Amino acid sequence: MIERYSRKEIKNIWEDQNKYSIWLDIELAAAEAMEKLKIIPKGISKKIKSKAKINVRRILQIEDKVKHDVIAFLTSISEKAGKDAKYLHKGMTSSDVLDTCFNLQLKQSGQILLKDIDQLLITIRHQAIKHKYTLCIGRSHGIHAEPITFGLKMLTFYQEFLRNRKRLINSIEEISTCAISGAVGTFANVDPKVESYVAKKLKLKVEPISTQVIPRDRHAQFFSTLGIIASSIERFSTEIRHLQRTEVLEVEEFFGQKQKGSSAMPHKKNPILSENLTGLARLIRSSVIPSLENIALWHERDISHSAVERNIGPDATIALDFALVRLTNLIKNLNIYPKKMKKNLNITNGVFFSQRILLELTLTGYSREQAYKIVQKHAMNAWKENSSFFSKIIADKKINSKIPVNKIKKLFDFSYHTKKINIIFNRSLKKK
Repeated sequence: MIERYSRKEIKNIWEDQNKYSIWLDIELAAAEAMEKLKIIPKGISKKIKSKAKINVRRILQIEDKVKHDVIAFLTSISEKAGKDAKYLHKGMTSSDVLDTCFNLQLKQSGQILLKDIDQLLITIRHQAIKHKYTLCIGRSHGIHAEPITFGLKMLTFYQEFLRNRKRLINSIEEISTCAISGAVGTFANVDPKVESYVAKKLKLKVEPISTQVIPRDRHAQFFSTLGIIASSIERFSTEIRHLQRTEVLEVEEFFGQKQKGSSAMPHKKNPILSENLTGLARLIRSSVIPSLENIALWHERDISHSAVERNIGPDATIALDFALVRLTNLIKNLNIYPKKMKKNLNITNGVFFSQRILLELTLTGYSREQAYKIVQKHAMNAWKENSSFFSKIIADKKINSKIPVNKIKKLFDFSYHTKKINIIFNRSLKKK
């Protein structure tokens, strides 16, 4: 991932230094297990650990010649550790190291992403509670429907990211496996107890059956979860982009005093953060299809997945980390305009109370079809003429002969639309 969209903590997980350090941890843990099983001489792992040094530059130099990254790594370690290094990697295959390391890197990244989601949830929850009863218009198909509150709008995103948190926890659990099973996964040349020891040391679970690679359905679930989270980010960002349009302007991204919106038009304040998040979501989702296609490997192993994962592993996790943090800051500093929300509520002259009139008419003897026809006519005319829907309703004898004017007035009460808000909040914020 390019520097512009990278944060240091998660980026470091994917640096060569960390990768090779994990490889060494795996090899040393396997050696420790073999010592305990009396497969190799006692004290070997401690001797190698004291002498071994990760030299990324040297490993890459060797790889350039031998064209094999794990061999290059082992050769580099041997140069420092001496003859004792011959006991490393005994009975193991490259995939044992590569797959176990990759899963651990995904786990480490996932734990950072979990922290990101937790911070986002705190921020969304705060805005939801603060604007619990801030009235705004609800829209379906982009068209004014009926009143809701801005807090309720925020609460839908809060619940969505709670589900995303649960999905991510499940995916981290699914990906946190270790395989030290040797060529084609038969344990012919390495004891299964070595695998158990390494898994425990690295705080991973044993992969029940790994052929020569860890099954890629686990990885597909992980990257699919990242894709879902990215789509939730895009849904949130799209909402902000729509609400910031000049003719709507119910919310607005924070705009700094020295910030510039356009190179040509000094008046512009653009929703650049939410637009950026929409783009990043597309990038993160692009890892999902390749991860699904990686499931279908040939026989016990091939490397068609390798180049894919070397790219999507860092790119998807780093981009999502950046996006979650950016979204949190966006929501935290969002300018929210209740007065504009109220103004927008009134631009259709109350036609959104049409359902209340419809339902009340059906209680007075009209069929639903008859009531709908009467109410729709007045709603469309009020909209077309930019006139009061309420005035048209009380002037209609078919309506006022059935419903007293005082009762009609009560049907145009905003509090009707917020009377169940507290119930929704209580069940949505209830601790599980």
